[in-house]
Amino acid sequence: MLLELEIETLTFGGRGLGHYDGKAVFVPYTAPGDRVRCRATRERAHFVEAQLCEVLQPSRLRRTPPCPVAGKCGGCDWQHLPYVEQLAWKERLFHDQLLRSGVASVEALLPIAPAPDEWAYRNRMQFKCRQTPAGFVAGFYRHASHYVVDAPRCLLAMPAIHAAYTFLRSVLPTAPRPEAIPQVDISCSDDLHPAVLLHVLPDAYADVRGWLRETTGQGGFAAAIQSGRKDSIETVVGDAGLVTAVDAPPFSLRVGAGGFAQVNPEQNRRLVDAVVAAAALSGTERVLDLYCGVGNFTLPLARRAGSVIGVESYAPAIVDAVANASRHAVSNIAFHAEPAEGAVLRHGPFDLVLLDPPRTGAYAVMRDLLELRPRRILYVSCDPVTLTRDLQPLVHNGYKVASARPLDLFPQTWHIESLTVLERQN
Repeated sequence: MLLELEIETLTFGGRGLGHYDGKAVFVPYTAPGDRVRCRATRERAHFVEAQLCEVLQPSRLRRTPPCPVAGKCGGCDWQHLPYVEQLAWKERLFHDQLLRSGVASVEALLPIAPAPDEWAYRNRMQFKCRQTPAGFVAGFYRHASHYVVDAPRCLLAMPAIHAAYTFLRSVLPTAPRPEAIPQVDISCSDDLHPAVLLHVLPDAYADVRGWLRETTGQGGFAAAIQSGRKDSIETVVGDAGLVTAVDAPPFSLRVGAGGFAQVNPEQNRRLVDAVVAAAALSGTERVLDLYCGVGNFTLPLARRAGSVIGVESYAPAIVDAVANASRHAVSNIAFHAEPAEGAVLRHGPFDLVLLDPPRTGAYAVMRDLLELRPRRILYVSCDPVTLTRDLQPLVHNGYKVASARPLDLFPQTWHIESLTVLERQN
């Protein structure tokens, strides 16, 4: 069914919202003020999800996306919006979410921290691959599908990643089993040295491994291969990890192949600085860093605290974290490879607890926090919905949101990072 309507606003998730026949209609890749023709793809009692067919009359807010596959590739939702508009809508959506949920006052909501660069900021990319009757295709999944959109480049990738990707696109079709290579990860350290993690189906591992060693030698970058879960990752050439710096004087943090690091290193440094400032440590406090990864926040906090405990369930990240602390002679940290649930009570008490959970949030930890009741809690979130869900028990039981700031780590997308500071009131 084809619909014609005007887009009234943007919603969390990046889609435009209009109305047709009394129902809300959600349309991706649209801007407020657009008059559009769209096709309904899913209809429910009170809303319709639709696919954009044509912009009949463009909004004054709209710009022409510079990427030739914008609107086809599922990576960028907001390239059609000027960056100043992206920032304004992210700030508005984040603030609205916290206000509607009742967890924060207007006075606590801070303006968004923009990224210094809206392009070429990513130091990690995942490229999807597929062997088709027409040839080998590499790029990104189309939105809500596993169809690979062929993309010769990505405007969000750092130049070193783009150079490695260009080389790989030219040679991957010559691999012994190209149909058995579903994905290529490329990362770039602060020194601009790229590294490749090639995903391969297990039955093609032996055939592809030797080819990868020879090929990456020609390309001049490090490489690793993965044939299953992350515990199958094996280094092939050089060090396929990523090294990035935080804090001043800098800590150089190594992240092993397949490990997690924020994709925007410049904004990550600003986020670390914001966490350090919000912690306001005097040098005597006992601190817990939950979901600590390789020590992105742990080491900067340890520099200013009495002692810090870092907890992370992904054991290889803890191995990297221990090595990072040892390399910089930071001795007042203890790292534990264990689940976040229960860690607050197992290792407490603490003056400050920092949480940086995945998108699913940290709701299971809230009960422990309320039992321990640290003086201050810092919550780094990549999802305002799970953030507000998790904050509810805290603000209803003696904590107050002192400040909440969105930070833009992901220009051209609707995704929002944030830092919320909670203080105990009694």
